[in-house]
Amino acid sequence: MNPLERDVVVIGAGVTGLTAARQLQREGLSVIVLEARDRVGGRLWTDHREGQLYEIGGQWVSPDQTALLETLAELDLETYSRYRGGESVYIGADDVPRRFTGDIFPAAESTKVEIERLIGRLDEMTAEIDPAAPWQHPDAVELDQVSFRGWLEQQTGDGEARDNIALFIADAMLTKPAHAFSLLQALLMASSAGSFSNLVDADFILDKRVVGGLQQVPLAFAAELSPDDLRLEQPVRRIRWSAAALPADADADEVVEVSTDDLVVRARRVIVALPPTLQNRIEYAPNLPRLRQQSNQHQSMGLVIKVHASYESPFWREDGLSATAFSPYQLVHEAYDNSNFGETRGTLVGFIASEKADAVLTLPADERKRAILESLARYYGPKALDPVVYFESDWAAEEWTQGAYATSFDLGGLARYGALQLEPVGPLRFGSSDVAAAGYQHVDGAIRVGRRLAAETVESLRSAANPR
Repeated sequence: MNPLERDVVVIGAGVTGLTAARQLQREGLSVIVLEARDRVGGRLWTDHREGQLYEIGGQWVSPDQTALLETLAELDLETYSRYRGGESVYIGADDVPRRFTGDIFPAAESTKVEIERLIGRLDEMTAEIDPAAPWQHPDAVELDQVSFRGWLEQQTGDGEARDNIALFIADAMLTKPAHAFSLLQALLMASSAGSFSNLVDADFILDKRVVGGLQQVPLAFAAELSPDDLRLEQPVRRIRWSAAALPADADADEVVEVSTDDLVVRARRVIVALPPTLQNRIEYAPNLPRLRQQSNQHQSMGLVIKVHASYESPFWREDGLSATAFSPYQLVHEAYDNSNFGETRGTLVGFIASEKADAVLTLPADERKRAILESLARYYGPKALDPVVYFESDWAAEEWTQGAYATSFDLGGLARYGALQLEPVGPLRFGSSDVAAAGYQHVDGAIRVGRRLAAETVESLRSAANPR
C-alpha cells in the first residue's frame, strides 16, 4: 500500500494524544492521529444507557487542575458543582451507618486523633516529594521498598484509622490493595494533587462536573482535525525506525514507518500516547531498550467498577443526605450524588475497587447487581434497591484500556524505572496521564503531558533542522 506522509504520527486519541496533535498543528506541522477504538476520548466517555446520560469514564474537575480549567474556559464549557447539601454517611468496623457533617467522620475519639495525626504526617512527607521526579528524593529507594500498608502498620495500632487512611489512596485513587504499592507511590499520588489533605477532602477533589460531560474536551479537540488526520479503528501494529528496518531509500534520522492493518504512515516523529501497559502491544523495530521494556512490565492498571444508579428523584436529598458516603468495610467503598445538570432524576455513583472488585466480578450479572444495590442501601436505605436505570462501567473489560483509573508501579518500580518514562527512544516519545506529575491519572495531567510531548517534539524537529 502507498504510505501516507506526515510530520508526526500520534498514536491514541485520548486527551493526551489529541492535546499533542492540536498543539503540533498550531505549530504548522502535519499530523495524523491513529486510534484503535471506534471513538475518541480514551478513558473519557459520555454515553446513554437506557436513555440516561452517564459519564462512563472520568468526570470530575478540582480547583487545582488549572490546565483543565484553562481548557474548559477556552472551549466555553460550563461546569456545575456536585450536590453536597445535607449529611454524609459513614459505616465503620461495627457495621453501623452513622450520619455526620464536617471533615472527620464519626469514630472513637482515639481513632479521630490517629487519623488527624496520620494526615498531618503524610502532608509533611508529601511536601518533600517533587511529583515530576519522586525518584530524586534522597530516601526514594527506601520509601519505594515498603508498602503503603506496611508503613501504616508501623505508624499506628489503630486498625480503623489504618483502614481509612489506606482507603484514600488504595481504593479511591490507585484502585489496588495497599500492600501492592509503595509508600513512595502513595506520596506521588498525594503530591500530584497538592497534598494528602486534598485527597481526603471530597469537596475539593470531586468539586465540579462539566455540563454535558467531560468527554466534550477530546471531542472538541478532535473536531479541529480533518477526517484525513484522525483515523478511528486503526490499532497500530508496528513501528519501524532503524536504518535496518526501513527501506533503503529512507533517511533513518528523519523517517519512521507506522503500520496498522490498513494504513502505513511515514513521518519524522511519533508520539505514543498510550498507557504504559498498552505500549508493548505494538511491535517495534528495533525493540525498545531492555530497561524500557522492563519498566512497562513493572506497571499495571488498577481495577475499579464505577456503578451508576438513577432514580425518578434524588430521594436522599428529601431524607437530608448529601449522598456522600464511604466505608472501607463495605462493598461500595464510596458513593456520591451524581445527578446530571438540569435533570429531575437523581443519580448515585458508587465505586468498587481492588480485591472487592475481584470478588464481585466472579458473580453472575444479576447477583452482582443485587449485591451492589444492597451495599448502596446500607448507606441510603431501601429506596436505593430500585433504580430505574442501572449501569456498571467495567473498564477492565475494555480491550484498549484493561483497567482503571491508571497505571502505577509495583514495589520498588517507581524509584528504579520512573525516570525512564520521560525519555524519548530515538524519534519516539511516550506519554499519557499515567506519567503526569501534577494531575497524575487525571484529565488535567493528560493535558499537561500532551502539551509537554508536543513541545519536545517541536524542539526535536527544530534541532534536527538546525544542528549546531
